[in-house]
Amino acid sequence: MRAEIVSVGTELLLGNIVNTNAHYLSKRLAELGHFVYRQTAVGDNAKRLSEVLKEALERVELVVITGGLGPTQDDLTKETVAKLFGLDLQLDGASLQRIKERTGETVLSKANQKQAYIPEGAIVLPNDVGTAPGCIIEKGEKAIILLPGPPREMKTMFEKYTVKYLEKHSSEVLVSKVLRIFGIRESQLAGILKDFFESYENPTVAPYALEGEVTIRITARARGKSEAEKLIMPVESEIRKKLGEYIYAEGDTTMEEVVIELLKKAGLSISTAESCTGGLVSSRLINVPGASEVFKEGVIAYSNESKKNLLGVASETLRTFGAVSPRTAIEMARGIAAVSGSNIGLATTGIAGPGGGTKEKPVGLVYVGLWLNGEEKAEELRLHGDRNWIRLRATLHALNILRKALISQSK
Repeated sequence: MRAEIVSVGTELLLGNIVNTNAHYLSKRLAELGHFVYRQTAVGDNAKRLSEVLKEALERVELVVITGGLGPTQDDLTKETVAKLFGLDLQLDGASLQRIKERTGETVLSKANQKQAYIPEGAIVLPNDVGTAPGCIIEKGEKAIILLPGPPREMKTMFEKYTVKYLEKHSSEVLVSKVLRIFGIRESQLAGILKDFFESYENPTVAPYALEGEVTIRITARARGKSEAEKLIMPVESEIRKKLGEYIYAEGDTTMEEVVIELLKKAGLSISTAESCTGGLVSSRLINVPGASEVFKEGVIAYSNESKKNLLGVASETLRTFGAVSPRTAIEMARGIAAVSGSNIGLATTGIAGPGGGTKEKPVGLVYVGLWLNGEEKAEELRLHGDRNWIRLRATLHALNILRKALISQSK
């Protein structure tokens, strides 16, 4: 079915909370074969909500609403939907009993009783982690699904009760494969994969920019998951041939997760020495569960004194080449490997800005040093953006340089 999502709550419009429900529902509805055409956020106002629902039902067969099912006066979703369809609200005994059990009250206040009233003829969706039940209202070929606003309650109700209903009303599924890419700009990618973006209808191929990297989403529509995956497979294969090592992972797998897994497989340990990235590299690595098996030590050597005293960078190197230089980056990497007894030393040094740049060494100049079991190298980066963006990109580049070195060594 064609679907729209309506998120109810003035707090959404004021920016007090992030609308994670719409993000979650869009993804799950697509997977279940219901194609979301629009998302709308509306405040706790019956007139405006009614207008939004009337417009949505003119466009699509399915409307999924979150929020406005609670006990307070501004929780008006059920009342508004019931009025729209000309339905009375009726007390649902099972829901009333469930609310009593969850609140521990034998006699409920009018506010709590309000949650147990359901539009007549609706399919009740129990709330196993909260008090407000949801429901499904069918009117001819149209359906409205009412879900609670709190994300934990909404997700539990959706997965446990709503999915079964949606599966019965879908003849197709939507399956996506995400390829994660680093080291190439979105504009370059658009040129390389132009034919894929413009020519394919099923599956479709589309790029999405993330923080510092790009993803390619291949999406197929079919009667079943296995059939959709068969449609995706040859397209994915062709994209992999074109992009090669720029593709570093699939799905939600991060760069640091890939690096930690490669280190584990190789039986190698790593330590980091950071200047301009200020601990971002080590932080990303130790965010990965199990990183302690391979990560030994991280040092932030921001000043020249710390580079000399902690890492053994030569005074002559700093005088002759400067702190931001390939030679310094290599000595930092070599030094942290020696100090920590690691197989690998990874170092960053650069100018993140906004000040400190010169014509010879502008803001955005970064060197990544790598020492790997005696082999050493430095790579120069020319990055653009504000201070935080340069530091983020430098961190990703450092991890990617290490990733490629580990892959090369394993061949």
